[in-house]
Amino acid sequence: MSQPLRTEALAAPPGPAAPATPRPAATLAVTSAATAVALMAYTAPMITLGDTAASLHTSLSSQAWLLNGTPLGLAALLLVAGSLADDYGRRRAFLYGTLALGVTTVLGALAPTTLLFTLARVAQGAASAAIIAASLGLLVHAFPTPVGRIRATGVWGAFVSGGIALGPVVAGAVAGAVGWRWSYAVLGAAALAVAALAPRALTESRSPRAGRPDLPGALTLGLALVALLAALTLGRDGWLRTPIGLLLLAAVLLLAAFGVLERRSAAPMLDLSLLRRPLFLASTAGALFTGLSVIALFSYVPTLVQQTMGVSPMATAGLLVLWSGSSFLVALQARRLAGRVPPRHQLAAGFVLHALAVATMLGAIGSGHWQRLLPGLLLSGIGSGLLNAALPLLAVESVPGGRAAMGSGASNTARYIGSAAGVSLTIALATSSGPSADALARGTNTALIVSGALALAAAALLLTLRARVGPHHA
Repeated sequence: MSQPLRTEALAAPPGPAAPATPRPAATLAVTSAATAVALMAYTAPMITLGDTAASLHTSLSSQAWLLNGTPLGLAALLLVAGSLADDYGRRRAFLYGTLALGVTTVLGALAPTTLLFTLARVAQGAASAAIIAASLGLLVHAFPTPVGRIRATGVWGAFVSGGIALGPVVAGAVAGAVGWRWSYAVLGAAALAVAALAPRALTESRSPRAGRPDLPGALTLGLALVALLAALTLGRDGWLRTPIGLLLLAAVLLLAAFGVLERRSAAPMLDLSLLRRPLFLASTAGALFTGLSVIALFSYVPTLVQQTMGVSPMATAGLLVLWSGSSFLVALQARRLAGRVPPRHQLAAGFVLHALAVATMLGAIGSGHWQRLLPGLLLSGIGSGLLNAALPLLAVESVPGGRAAMGSGASNTARYIGSAAGVSLTIALATSSGPSADALARGTNTALIVSGALALAAAALLLTLRARVGPHHA
């Protein structure tokens, strides 16, 4: 068995010593703020994609990479970030992640090419992985009682929605005034400000295990995701080509290799025995389909609105706030459902509302009337709020107490794998008939139908878990 990695190798950044006891309110404030900034950086390209692609001379088929850089970094490193946070300190992982998010976001603002911008976005995703994975572990430590934990994860989930809501607005406002690059500079500065405030607010906690970090697992998972996303991105030019088949085969083989590595590792990123827990399956499936169906669709809808309806970036951001803002408000209030509505049912309801929303949006892109989008944006926002409130609570409840960061990492990994794959699929479907307005309208209807079908499949899957879950957890 490998020897434990010396914790001195991961010394914390210089700063004031952590308090001896948790400070719940300060912990909740700092982790929520950092998570919101990470999500703002994640969603900024929703509004600035057109300007960014034009500035970097990015082709239509390659625009998926501008959106997918951050979710790729998140999906590849969330699990290993959760394990590192549990083993070597959640406060330490959080501080490193927040500082790295600030630096890499500023580097994205300076990137001169599509490749360098995408690499900066991948690095932002890696930094965000440390923030998100460590945040829920810090909250579990600071709020040890079930009632306090429900409140804290509900507020944290609301700030996930809040970050999604504010990101496009801030990016659109700054881009409209001084250019898209300044949007990332502002968000980078915000992350650095949170990093400066965090050391005094947070208390260190860990749940150490024997073994070294599972870097082979992280590398294998990352390569599998790159192969999958490349296949989905290239698919818009023809799905039955040899390179597409080879990339999909590589993704399958690499995922199989990841499973073998995790089974043999002394300290795996993902304890595969958790897959026997119905609640863990519900958490992972709910997160995967949230990314695949909901986040993926609304990552590209703003670009379609600007291209086909002539709506300005700021007006588009305002439309998107109807979705993300209602999601924030619902997620903030959804903690009142705790103890009354099981998280699994809450997730199913969220997916059904999204499917209904998608049905109301069919034909809207080709109509030339942006008002037709409003009912769908509101309905899906309510559904997204239910999803964002239930997922973090289910993530930490579905694993043993000492593995809270792993539970968070697994859930969010699934979310961003779904998001990255879903964005590539959505763009491929929406642009499959060509770049004209009529062709985009036809392609968008196809993408909407697929999104709705995936949401209904998710709801059905979550409800079928009932027979395997005991009365206490149903």
